[in-house]
Amino acid sequence: MSSTLAQAFQKNFLGNSPDWYRNTIVIFLIANPILLMVSSPFVVGWVLIAQFIFTLAMALKCYPLQPGGLLALEAIILGLASPDNVYHETVANFQVILLLMFMVAGIYFMRDMLLYTFTKILLNVRSKTVLSFLFCLSGAVLSAFLDALTVTAVLITVAVGFFSVYHRVASGKQFDDDQHNHSDDNLVQEANTETLEQFRQFLRSLIMHGAVGTALGGVTTLVGEPQNLLIAEKAGWQFIEFFMRMAPVTMPVLVCGLICCVILEKIKILGYGAQLPESVRRVLTESSLEDEKNRSQGQVAKLISQAVIALILVFALAFHWAPVGLIGLMIIVLLTAFNGVTEEHQIGKAFEEALPFTALLVVFFAVVAVIHEQHLFSPVINWVLAMDPASQPGIFFLANGLLSAISDNVFVATVYINEVRAALDSGMIDRDHFNKLVIAINTGTNLPSVATPNGQAAFLFLLTSALAPLINLSYMRMVIMALPYTVVLTVVGYIGVINLA
Repeated sequence: MSSTLAQAFQKNFLGNSPDWYRNTIVIFLIANPILLMVSSPFVVGWVLIAQFIFTLAMALKCYPLQPGGLLALEAIILGLASPDNVYHETVANFQVILLLMFMVAGIYFMRDMLLYTFTKILLNVRSKTVLSFLFCLSGAVLSAFLDALTVTAVLITVAVGFFSVYHRVASGKQFDDDQHNHSDDNLVQEANTETLEQFRQFLRSLIMHGAVGTALGGVTTLVGEPQNLLIAEKAGWQFIEFFMRMAPVTMPVLVCGLICCVILEKIKILGYGAQLPESVRRVLTESSLEDEKNRSQGQVAKLISQAVIALILVFALAFHWAPVGLIGLMIIVLLTAFNGVTEEHQIGKAFEEALPFTALLVVFFAVVAVIHEQHLFSPVINWVLAMDPASQPGIFFLANGLLSAISDNVFVATVYINEVRAALDSGMIDRDHFNKLVIAINTGTNLPSVATPNGQAAFLFLLTSALAPLINLSYMRMVIMALPYTVVLTVVGYIGVINLA
């Protein structure tokens, strides 16, 4: 009985995570108190950071909230950080929490309009190069004002929808057969298997262009990524000022990223360049026409209201009508009111994507509290700030980029911006130099992080989505397909940062 119960407890711990991963977390939790007894809180603090980054890097094995949260709780119990300081860090970044809670949820109710837009682009543009360019550009523009996760979710929904339609037809079914299992390739007729594989390649390249586009646009504005708002708050920048200060780096990066998109499609390397088979286009067009014919006046009205509210959102952000989180709440109210969403459970669905990451963000703040109380980064920051001032922005860009490629960029940004702000407040650096370092931190945590799915939340979301197995999108394939973008964005971003006036 006791043995069985013990096994049950063991099995329940971190659920379906691999045994080696669960054992590793247990070793971490046991080792930390022992290490504290034989060494100093400073040493244990650094070990804790390494352990926490490990949980972020292994996000595909287990969502970091649980293992990272256990490490954070242990740190508080061991006295490495006080609950009051964790609360202080959380309150200090309350705008970011509001952004995740309300803005992401608000955009959820705008999906119909976004889906309609991307569908029209895909079916009406016949050139794959132009189509890829438009997907990348659309992802960039939308992510500058909306959340990158939501934009990626729309891209995923569009791709899954199109894949399922053709998979039905390729299996000898009608394209509106809702009972068909589009994940089972054994159902596909042999004559259509090659065409289906070509369609997979087409969708893979298109989705990657769009996903990279969210990173290109996300770095440009205050609301593009969660860490942007966090950084802007510490710097005291509003929407327009943030955009203008980042522009000398972000605009050249955007242009070069779009050029990279076109070149990849032209030279057809690393999985890019696949064309949409004509037989697939005919099927998708027929399906779209059927949807148009069956669209009710109520659905048309919803699309119009969503488009109008999207414009209101842009103006509200640009002219800073209110804090970003409250603008997000306004969008929820307007979209639900004018789209007939009145039931609590309907509204609740909008918060499902954002709240897990919001909880993880508070865990970030707990680890940041450890860093502050134990002064972990002070020697590193002092060492960097002792260097030639002209070289410091470049060093910050590369350091942030390296960490953000293997860890979550929000966590990295939180750590560095707090330390740099402390240096400003203590008089170690002046305001002009602080501004340059802020630009380096923001661009460093956004641009090189496209190297791996770990660095970009949108990339990780794509990798763990229902779409990934349908189009054979693996971790390594994402890394390989993102490689040219990683090189271009990192090099152009670095040149822009080191040449800041």
